[in-house]
Amino acid sequence: MREWIGFIVRFIISALVLMLIAAILPGISIQGFTGALIAAAIIAILGYVVEKLMGDKVSPQNRGIVGFVTAAVVIYLAKFIIPEYLSVSVIGALLAAFVIGIIDAFVPTLIR
Repeated sequence: MREWIGFIVRFIISALVLMLIAAILPGISIQGFTGALIAAAIIAILGYVVEKLMGDKVSPQNRGIVGFVTAAVVIYLAKFIIPEYLSVSVIGALLAAFVIGIIDAFVPTLIR
């Protein structure tokens, strides 16, 4: 039960971060909180798949430039899966990946 609560909290926080990013950055828009939750889930799934395919190069502990570019690509690709909820340009994806990277530096993934 405790794992489920942590899982739900992580997705709610991720959705709120996406909504905040969409509100302050150009080139990215999300359709409501439901859209943000769906976008967070799609981005998490795509990120997981990419991490499994590329291994340690894009793990949360080894982000660096490869992790940054990978995060931007994942955010950009998500728009093709859920175009009714997420609209993002290349610049928007890069800016979003940058802001998410900064947030991840201050809020460890294990807490979220």
